[in-house]
Amino acid sequence: MSYWLVKSEPAKYAFADLERDGKTVWDGVRNNAAALHLKAMKPGDEVLYYHSQEGLAVVGVATVVREAFPDVTDPAGRFVAVELAPVRELRRPVTLQEMKAAPALSALEMIRQGRLSVSPVRPAEWVAILQMAED
Repeated sequence: MSYWLVKSEPAKYAFADLERDGKTVWDGVRNNAAALHLKAMKPGDEVLYYHSQEGLAVVGVATVVREAFPDVTDPAGRFVAVELAPVRELRRPVTLQEMKAAPALSALEMIRQGRLSVSPVRPAEWVAILQMAED
């Protein structure tokens, strides 16, 4: 199993929307590096859900329920989408400021390449973020 982080503006599609809908197609990703990450996702992989623009925090956990398939919002047919389902809301959001201050997260891809909307998370980083959410 692999771990990932996806970003969404809460005004566009918040974690609460994912919980309400039960699952969603994660489409519209047009960055090549982020698209490669989508292609690597497999069913059962776990995903941290990060609110960007407002909140700036990891707020929930989702799971990949369908691996990469053609993104119907891409008329050129170059990009892919995946399907995500909610697992649970975090007990406490973990802010970007907290993640940047945590030595265990100094190499977190989301921090190193902040513009990516989809990025991998190493197992130790996954554990660290979930522990921070329980404090």
